[in-house]
Amino acid sequence: MGENIIKIAVLLSGTGRTLDNFVKKIKNGTLKAEIVCVASNKINCLGLEKAKKYGIPAKGFDIKDNERLNKEINNFILQFNPDLIVLAGYLKKYNVPEDYRFRVINIHPALIPSFCGKGYYGIKVHKAVWESGVKVTGCTVHFVNENYDEGLIIAQRCVPVYAKDTPKDIANRVFEEECNLYPEIINLFADNLIEVRDNKVYIKGE
Repeated sequence: MGENIIKIAVLLSGTGRTLDNFVKKIKNGTLKAEIVCVASNKINCLGLEKAKKYGIPAKGFDIKDNERLNKEINNFILQFNPDLIVLAGYLKKYNVPEDYRFRVINIHPALIPSFCGKGYYGIKVHKAVWESGVKVTGCTVHFVNENYDEGLIIAQRCVPVYAKDTPKDIANRVFEEECNLYPEIINLFADNLIEVRDNKVYIKGE
């Protein structure tokens, strides 16, 4: 796999399924990353418990004011000097530190610019997809900026939507693809293959 190991900080709000996936892929040698810390906007969530069991420094914050919440989270994670900040089911608006422009990424469980923005998270996204009658959906990895789901798109993957599907069926199919795409993109960062120019994201060599 090479020696390019990228240090990542993970932000989460829920069960930590994406964290589980990262740890699994690091252990089997398919993710070129070291998780240096985990932070959450909740003090009691399964994702934090998992991080601690994995031996990863982890901290939750019960702060209502989002500006103060961001400040405290950044004070915690930046002491670990991560190369990349990775949002993994983090449900608050995150303010990107000044030195981390184009070094904070998120995965959204739909094909941006559809079914995204404030209020579109978790099963709400897949319910909206199901109600719309679209035949494809998917997931999007994008840079984080000051607006929900509006940062530059890095990569997208499609999955089919079938007439017999339930929102949960769609959610499971999308998450399976997320588990492949997100580590692939982190590996591209580890290998320094992501380039931003002219307000677009390019993968070197493609």
